Amino acid sequence: MVVIIGLIVLLVAVVAAVAGVATNTGSTHALGDKFGIFGQHLNNASTGQLFLYGIILGVAGMLGLIMLLGAFGRKMASWGSRRELKASRRENEILRSDRDRVAQQLDDERNQRIRADEERTPPPNAT
Repeated sequence: MVVIIGLIVLLVAVVAAVAGVATNTGSTHALGDKFGIFGQHLNNASTGQLFLYGIILGVAGMLGLIMLLGAFGRKMASWGSRRELKASRRENEILRSDRDRVAQQLDDERNQRIRADEERTPPPNAT
């Protein structure tokens, strides 16, 4: 559902951009001589071209933001998996110690039974 909404928003943005560039071209929409960016003057440019440059800059900015947020999201996911791994290792260590304790108890009980059985049975007659 989110993908469909995203596609609709993208389509509306593309239509608005194309309409903005197409309707603001020609000599009636020329920029003034004093319009400049970083010391570069845009002579013989129209407002449609300026709008197109704005679109290109917006797309580049969004791509940079997406890359930044993607890396941040992957880092957060790796932090979560590291936390889960540490918790799993702690749980495994607890289970191993419980297993060793139970195995030791079982060995002790077996040894006690063997000793008890040896005490109950009389030694064979030496005749």
